[in-house]
Amino acid sequence: MGIQKIDLLNFTVFEQLSIDFCEGVNIFIGANGTGKTHLMKLIYSACKAVNPKVSFSQKIVNTFRPDDFKIGRLVNRKPGVASSTVKIYAQKNNVIKNLSINFSTKTKKWEAEVKNEESWEKEFGDLESTFIPAKEILSNSYNIISANEKSNVEFDDTYIDIIHSAKVDISVGRDPINKKSQLQRLEKIIEGKVFFDVPKDKFYLKHGNSKVEFNLVAEGIRKIALLWQLMKNGTLEKGSVLFWDEPEANINPIHIPLIVDMLLEIQESGVQIFISTHDYTLSKYFDIKSNEKGVVKFHSFYKTEHGVKCESNAKFKNLEMNTIRDTFIQLYKDEIKMEMGS
Repeated sequence: MGIQKIDLLNFTVFEQLSIDFCEGVNIFIGANGTGKTHLMKLIYSACKAVNPKVSFSQKIVNTFRPDDFKIGRLVNRKPGVASSTVKIYAQKNNVIKNLSINFSTKTKKWEAEVKNEESWEKEFGDLESTFIPAKEILSNSYNIISANEKSNVEFDDTYIDIIHSAKVDISVGRDPINKKSQLQRLEKIIEGKVFFDVPKDKFYLKHGNSKVEFNLVAEGIRKIALLWQLMKNGTLEKGSVLFWDEPEANINPIHIPLIVDMLLEIQESGVQIFISTHDYTLSKYFDIKSNEKGVVKFHSFYKTEHGVKCESNAKFKNLEMNTIRDTFIQLYKDEIKMEMGS
């Protein structure tokens, strides 16, 4: 399955927007508040809605967590706007389907109008999708799902889902990608393997006969360890979709090239990927390495008087609206100016 396109009308920061995606790695860049994570959560909700037990509208609510669980709060706040429409297109075996949702500021909770949900489920029912949030969560996974269900703590569904994905091994009986060398490369960085202690409901980093609690491991290492775990348990297989919000957060820049290589290899194996980032190094490595491997498309979001707009290009350097590149260039100019003045 591949997510092909999304059409938005008055959804959160977007007034009217249409974006075409590539089948490989889609990279979202832009300033804070331009809706990058919103867009990924929306597409992720559609991917999860292939399960007949999951309602598209309720998944959106559980993923965004608006006040009082009212989906109507996701309508663009521009004066005079009262409703929102979203349409998402996907393709599998040359068959294209779309899933749409419409709601207004008066819609009760998640009782939105959803169209084509049954055909969406029938066509893409075997889809696996994973969302890795910006902040690592496995170190706090102990009983967090039960606590969330009892409303003792509040986490949106991206955090709850990633805990489930990390705990459950679905690789048995499947045809996994050739990942032995990939796992070994990640093991060198994290200096061990991930171990989930079922009775204790806790994750550990295991090296030889010793194991270290996840919360005692550096967060950057924990994020790389999570990627290892998802690859090991069969989550990232051909036909699946991976969403990763700010993969560079808390990770030593020295590891960025390897992460880019790994994601391009995963893409080559048939996994569609969506990434949100503020990092020049990550973006530029994708720009350079995509000449050799995979398919990459950059989507740059920027604010206008008519909501957030998006510019897309296969090359990072060819984007006209590129805050990451512009900031990096300005830093270089400031450094030269300072050195010349000293």
